[in-house]
Amino acid sequence: MSAAPERLQSVFDQSFSAIAQARDAFTPQLAPHEIGTIASVSTGIAKVSGLPGIGFEELLAFPGDVFGIAFNLDPDEIGVVLLGDYWQLHAGDAVERTGRVMDVAVGEGLLGRVIDPLGRPLDGLGSVPASQRLPIERPATPIMDRAPVTVPLQTGLKVIDALIPIGRGQRELILGDRQTGKTAIAIDTILNQRGQDVLCVYCAIGQRASAIAKTLATFRDQGALDYTLVVVTEGNDSPGLTYIAPYAATSIAEHFMEQGRDVLIVYDDLTHHARAYRELSLLLRRPPGREAFPGDIFYIHSRLLERATHLREDLGGGSLTALPIIETEAQNLSAYIPTNLISITDGQIYLSPSLFELGVLPAVDVGQSVSRVGGKAQRSPYRAVAGDLKLAYAQFEELETFARFGARVDEDTQERIAHGRRIRACLKQPEFAPVSMPAQITILLALTAGLFDTVPLEQMPDAERAVQDAAAMIPEDLIERLVSADSLSDEDRQTIVEIGREALAGSQPESQSQSQSVPERQPESQPNSEPNLEPGVEPKLGGSPKPALSAEKRQA
Repeated sequence: MSAAPERLQSVFDQSFSAIAQARDAFTPQLAPHEIGTIASVSTGIAKVSGLPGIGFEELLAFPGDVFGIAFNLDPDEIGVVLLGDYWQLHAGDAVERTGRVMDVAVGEGLLGRVIDPLGRPLDGLGSVPASQRLPIERPATPIMDRAPVTVPLQTGLKVIDALIPIGRGQRELILGDRQTGKTAIAIDTILNQRGQDVLCVYCAIGQRASAIAKTLATFRDQGALDYTLVVVTEGNDSPGLTYIAPYAATSIAEHFMEQGRDVLIVYDDLTHHARAYRELSLLLRRPPGREAFPGDIFYIHSRLLERATHLREDLGGGSLTALPIIETEAQNLSAYIPTNLISITDGQIYLSPSLFELGVLPAVDVGQSVSRVGGKAQRSPYRAVAGDLKLAYAQFEELETFARFGARVDEDTQERIAHGRRIRACLKQPEFAPVSMPAQITILLALTAGLFDTVPLEQMPDAERAVQDAAAMIPEDLIERLVSADSLSDEDRQTIVEIGREALAGSQPESQSQSQSVPERQPESQPNSEPNLEPGVEPKLGGSPKPALSAEKRQA
């Protein structure tokens, strides 16, 4: 019976001895916490005093789980940009330093989610899993770590892929007046990345809640959320959240790029971003400049877009393609923010309200749009097909303007105008209906071969759709050569042209039978007669039957 108390006494002795050793080994460490005081609060900003060791852009913690970023470091007080709902903050409340800059959660778990710039979920699907956190402000990739832009980013829009090509790692600006289809181009581009091994980040900056809901519904209906992340700030959010939104979205995209992935990021739109920064700067008493914007407005956009790049192969070979969107006012391309973004990016896609009103959709003004990467961002077979298309289309637009004055033009000019009208008809495209690269090549080859020149303009949509459907008959080995070959052989070209010719022959049996009863074109002495098509003239490469084209001009 005496052995049990002895064992218990031994256990107590060992326990107290371990506690004594731990007590002797413990060295208390004092961690200083700087706590300041709110001096004043106004719309989206706060003035704080009592934090002498604060650093620029350091994150501050306010009562009620509200955070802020230190922007102005004055001798007596600090100007802080507030992130979130600040109505419960009052003068005299305590403010604490966090010792870190603003960061955001990144990782594969974010795909398919809708979050705000702070990483909080907005889709009601629970917390967002993340593998790590990255600062929202990061240095851009050094020049020596970048590779040339050579791989195309197919948008699925014929007018862009053929005339204004975009490469992976490029920065292409989309600008135009409001309600001209800027967001639609970006959404179509995201929808076309299905199966292309490209991840997408859509950053909605200060948008209406109804517009964001419509975009999300489109993504869900088209299955785009499987490879897309959406970062959202609404119009009623604080200007601080609107300001940090594109930087947070870019850090998330950079995480995937550094893993060797190809990423597309859309900023919709940077006009709201610039206005939010102007609001913050004026409230913080920063000196205004042109159009009341602060002097560093160019810098905040350049350091954002400079992060889009194509990495070298030894660094993973990933790419980050940026599509910033800007809204112009009354077609004023020379305004402050549009000129800044045009000089920062590698080209611009300008949407004309005049074309939009005429029903030319997408309303891309080819004359004022440019890609500074150009044909380098196209596959060689595609570049061979679309090489002269932009020049022919630009010439057509000039000739059409000239012909509107009623001047008499020669037959060659009539041919160019009629051919250009069919180019414009083929470049029209409905919303949310991207076209694959083989189908685009088939349509463009049919244009080059003059197969559409005998088709009346009112029948062009049906004829173009028939050729697009016929592209599914292209053999698999030919499709592989279109993607990987250095050039398009004459045999492959002829095969695709024959597919297009058969599609057009099968889609217009009635017009062909009617045309056989009219062996000759209408005489030129009948200016008011309807144009008729010559059935016996076979379309030739690069041209079209002159009789039909002359009639087309008389109709114009």
